[in-house]
This record gives sequence, C-alpha cells and structure tokens, in this order.
Amino acid sequence: MKILLTYISGSSNRKDPYLNLLPAGLCSLHACLRETGYDSCLCNFSAWSEAAIIKQLNLLQPDVIGISQWTHNRHASTRLAKLIRRRLPDSLIIMGGGHATFCYREVLGEASPVDLVVLGEGESAVIEIIKSLSIGKTWQTTRGIAFRHDDQFVVNPSAPLLTDLDRLPFASSYLSESLGIDIELQSEFILTARGCPSSCYFCSSPGFWERQVRFRSAENIVDEILSIRDSLGLIYFSLRDDTFTADRSRAIRFCRLLIERKAGILWNCQSRVTALDEELLVWMKRAGCECIQLGVESGSQRILSMLGKKITPAQVDETAGLIRKVGINLSIYLISDIPGETEEDFQQTVELIKRIRPDDGYVSPLAYYPGTRLFEEALANGLVDSEIFVKSQEPALFVAEKPGRGSRRLLKVLAENAPTDNVRFEPQKLILGYCYATNVLAGEWYRQSGNTSAAEKEFSEITLQEPNNPWGWYLLGELYNEMNKQGMAERCYRKVLAIVPQHKPSRLGLTVK
Repeated sequence: MKILLTYISGSSNRKDPYLNLLPAGLCSLHACLRETGYDSCLCNFSAWSEAAIIKQLNLLQPDVIGISQWTHNRHASTRLAKLIRRRLPDSLIIMGGGHATFCYREVLGEASPVDLVVLGEGESAVIEIIKSLSIGKTWQTTRGIAFRHDDQFVVNPSAPLLTDLDRLPFASSYLSESLGIDIELQSEFILTARGCPSSCYFCSSPGFWERQVRFRSAENIVDEILSIRDSLGLIYFSLRDDTFTADRSRAIRFCRLLIERKAGILWNCQSRVTALDEELLVWMKRAGCECIQLGVESGSQRILSMLGKKITPAQVDETAGLIRKVGINLSIYLISDIPGETEEDFQQTVELIKRIRPDDGYVSPLAYYPGTRLFEEALANGLVDSEIFVKSQEPALFVAEKPGRGSRRLLKVLAENAPTDNVRFEPQKLILGYCYATNVLAGEWYRQSGNTSAAEKEFSEITLQEPNNPWGWYLLGELYNEMNKQGMAERCYRKVLAIVPQHKPSRLGLTVK
C-alpha cells in the first residue's frame, strides 16, 4: 500500500522556502508510518505546477493520500484534493491539520473529494486507518475522525492523546523519503512539546491540543539535534514550541546536556513573558541560545486583557531587561489593527518598544481563526458569517475592515528603536565570563559595522577556548573570505569540517574561489 502525505501552500509566495515549510506534524506522521513499516512518501507541492503534480501522482499511484490543511492554505488544499480525486478516483483522501479539525463540516460538505478528516493529533488515527485497510477491515470505526455516512456527519470518539512523546521517531529521521523538500532547512525547525499552557483568545492551540501540554524529554531533544548535526551538518536550530520554557527544569536540563555533550550549536526559541528568569536565561545563553521571541502583542493592559493575555506591560519590561542583561537577542510579536484600540493604547505600545528596544519584531493584524475564542464570540455576536472561511478567498481573515496602517506604524517604530551600540557586550562578559554565544553576537556586530579586527578577536577567542566548537572557525572563515584572505579562510573551513563533516557552508567555502 502506497501512502502520500502532502502539503501545498496558498497561491502567494509559493516559492518562498521559509513560508512553505511543511507542518511539523506531517513530518512526524511520515516518520511514524515509515517506522511502522509502511510505504509513505512525504511531498511538498507548494512550488509545483499542476502539470508537475499530476505527473508525480501518476508515478506514485498512492492508495491513501493525507493532506495538511491550515487556514492560510484551505483553498489550495481543497483544490489539491479535487485534483487528486479526478486523477485517482479510487484513492482514500484524508484531510488533517488545524483548519480541517475545526471546520470538518465544510471540508466534508456536499460533493467533497475528502473521505474523512482526522481531528487533532493524527499519528494514532492514521496508523489505525492504514492497519485496517491493510487487513481488509473498515476504517470507519477509527477513533478521532469525522466523515459523512448517508448524508450525515459522523464524529467518532476522540483518540487518547500520546502521553510519551519520546516514543515517537524523530520528525527529521525519514525526510530522505520525500519530494519537493529542502531537507536541511526543514530539519532546522524542531518541536519539543505539544500544546500551550496559555489560553489567548486569538489562538487555536488550546482547542487543537485539548488544553493539555506534553513534553519531550531534554535527552530526546538533544539526541535529535546531535543526530541532525552529524547527518546534515546543521549547527543552528529553531525550537518552535509555543513556549519552550514552560517546563523550567526541562529547559535547564536541555541546556546542561548541550554543554556536557559539546554540541556547539546556536539556537532560538519562543517563550512566554512570565516563563523566564535570570538563572534560566544564563543557562540558555551558555548553551548557545542567541535569540528569544516573546509574545508581547501590546503595550496596553486594556488591550492585553481584551486578547486574553495574562501578562502585564511591567512583566514585559522586567523580562526584556533580563534578556538584555544576559545578552540574548530579543524579538517580539505584536498584534495590530485591533478593533477598539485607541490612539492612547497604540502609544502605550510605542512607548513599550522604546523602553525594551527589541532587536527585531513581527507585527500581524488581528485575524480570525476557527477554534479560537475570538472567532466563536464574533460568530455568536453576529459579527462574522459562519461561512466566512469558505466564502473569502483571502489567506488570512483580519478582524479590522482595512488592516495594515497599524502594522506599518509599529514596524517603523521597531526599526527606529533597534539597538545600535556595542557597549552591551562588555557587561555581558562580566556576568557570564567566557560564553561563545556572546562572542558570536559581538563578533557579528563588529563585522557588520566594518570593524574586522574586533570581529576577528571575538571569533578567535572561541577557537582558543573551545577548539571543537565549529562556530569560531566558521565565522573566522567567513570573515577571512570577506577580507580576501583565501588561504586563512580555507584553513578555517577545514577545521569546521573536521568537527562537523557534513557542514555544507564550509564545503561551499572550499569550492568557491
């Protein structure tokens, strides 16, 4: 039995590799199927033409197709399902993902090409479906799915959530069995937990994960990181949990292990404002954390309460100050164009930005998503049409009638208030002593400022203190390349490859003259 797991983004930016990364859950499902012995192929159709998709379908001839559907790609994924139904009329088409979970009635509507929807976490349900098909049994009794029978919607009881995430194979472990995927880029992004302890009104995570948070162990995460480093040569990772630091002891254990096992990586993560303290931040910095993204959303307490954010601007100030003190880059998420937001509210956000001076930030207009309290309340109050996600062709459905002005204003403030000085590095060194992440950030600042001698000093210190840390050698190689010192650059690249043999940028550095 041939299984195809696939994803296709919306029509805009379809060739942008970062915007079109596969959902982590689809990679995990693929790994589980391969580990169980099933013939699964993972495919990202985002940048493919319809003719290319048809050609691939004809070659693969899959019996079962799983499609990942989220709000931004709801129309593209539906069109893909229709195309597959026309080309492979006897196949079983499964839809899953955040949008499909909350909008299964629309997905399974009249003349739908989709046979069933997996609701929420998908591994147990899909494997049970494949097992049933392989022995000639019906899949209709599978827990955690919805389907139509005799023009009636059938929603089976939920499947138990997986309790031990360490038992899952690494999501990155079978990416070689894939098409249309940048394996190195996809492997850079890692999920270490499922669920979020917060309950923000604009987020569907609590509903999707049934308001439970489950964690992979620190040992399991480090094992995956080192596996990817050794097999693909990656030395930078992004941990994409809603709140990586939700379990403080696990986060510290993770950092300890990275240090003990001499991982020599840099990484970033997302955190809740109230889930950080100075001791934890010091551990994170020593283990290579170079950037933390905080969900700040607004500088107005009134707006924070409207959004269901159980934080205060004072807590943002305090946490941002600690991040700055330890010397980790600070990135923030903000929400703009919020109905009811006054100019006073807006200016409070502006003043917050000026106080904490983040290194960068992301601004998004407030949007509706199915499964959120924001959308359900708007629906109950008659503010939106119940079929808005079907009728509208827009990838994001913003709450404001004409969003954008608030976003532009905030982005301008962020750009004007980003740190531009280097005096912060010496105090950081007094607090932490030697720390390679400090040297990397300081050296990169000097390098971009044109002070090559100061940059060289920072990077060289890493090679002296930690000869087996690839970052010192790699950044020195890049610096020497820019200085047209090719012989010295090649020596540094060879040092990197002696530590991380699969490091592609260093291999490229040796071949480009």
